[in-house]
Amino acid sequence: MRQIVLDTETTGLEVSKGHRIIEIGCVELMNRRRTDQTFHRYVQPDRDIDEAAEEVHGISSKMLRDKPRFADIAEQFIEFISGAELIIHNAAFDVGFIDNEFRSAGLNSTSIGVICEVIDTLRMAREIHPGQRNSLDALCKRYDVDNSGRNYHGALLDAQLLADVYLAMTGGQGALSFEQVAAPGQVAQPGSAAAVVDRDGLELAVVRATDAELEAHARYLELIDGAAPDGAVWRKLENSG
Repeated sequence: MRQIVLDTETTGLEVSKGHRIIEIGCVELMNRRRTDQTFHRYVQPDRDIDEAAEEVHGISSKMLRDKPRFADIAEQFIEFISGAELIIHNAAFDVGFIDNEFRSAGLNSTSIGVICEVIDTLRMAREIHPGQRNSLDALCKRYDVDNSGRNYHGALLDAQLLADVYLAMTGGQGALSFEQVAAPGQVAQPGSAAAVVDRDGLELAVVRATDAELEAHARYLELIDGAAPDGAVWRKLENSG
């Protein structure tokens, strides 16, 4: 399964006011693993960059003087994303800008909706964490993704961070390490993976999920069903039991 995590930077916030894309960054996932394949381009927008936007991404008009226009890189971009599932944070924003660039380049029959399916991680995060902050920075903190190098927004950097957030948000616990399992005849050291626990007289407290927690869990499984290639494994286990 091929997925592309995508982000853009723009001259301003509103495409309806003529703002344009100035940077595109894409990271490839294959079967939920990051590959070394990326697509990263700076783009000459042929217009000024809003001061507020430049403060966010740090890209100036001077930096873009010798960069290609979107029409010059459109074919390469389409080839890179074609047939993949796009993963975008606040997808409506980026898709709106990309589709506008297609039209400006004379590719009127081309749109993201024709080329790819799209997963909006902002919508997903709001379903999983209702009422909480779900910006990329907030999600990085929530899922222990290191974003310490994010002094400015950058399309490729943000796509890389979003890839890690998406995998954490849809994959749950990673693989366990069994490196410390004792060999036959050896006694495991306290604190190791194979340490023996004396269960005599042990009484386990049972804490049952609340209705709200059960509902949130069900929503989470529905999101995994739609996002993961094999669906939600937990549901299959429940149904088989």
